[in-house]
Amino acid sequence: MSPVMLINTMQIRQGQLEKFKESVKKAVKFVEANGPQVMVQVYIDAKNMRAYSFQLYRDSESILAHWKMSASHIDDVMLHSTVERLDVYGEPNDAVMEGLRGLSEDGVTLTVTPHLYGFSRFRTDE
Repeated sequence: MSPVMLINTMQIRQGQLEKFKESVKKAVKFVEANGPQVMVQVYIDAKNMRAYSFQLYRDSESILAHWKMSASHIDDVMLHSTVERLDVYGEPNDAVMEGLRGLSEDGVTLTVTPHLYGFSRFRTDE
């Protein structure tokens, strides 16, 4: 089992900052209660209308589960923003990479950096 971190850089649509914030809060609350992520943090640079989402998953299967259960929440956030860049840290499986391929085809900068070494203090026996 190899952890995967996604760092998503989004451009918030003009005039949509408050709606973006509302949709993100709703989505994160849903994920906190139901999702497989180990960690989710979202940061906003309101001056430049950019947001950064950090998501840590235990493995690729957790990412796939998140996409399946959270599709409507993801769609709502995307009504108010566009993905500019997605940085993937770890070694996602073929199914995750296939899911990300569409972003790259849409002009989103996509990078994947393999894991070298590390540890986590998060419990994994749940």
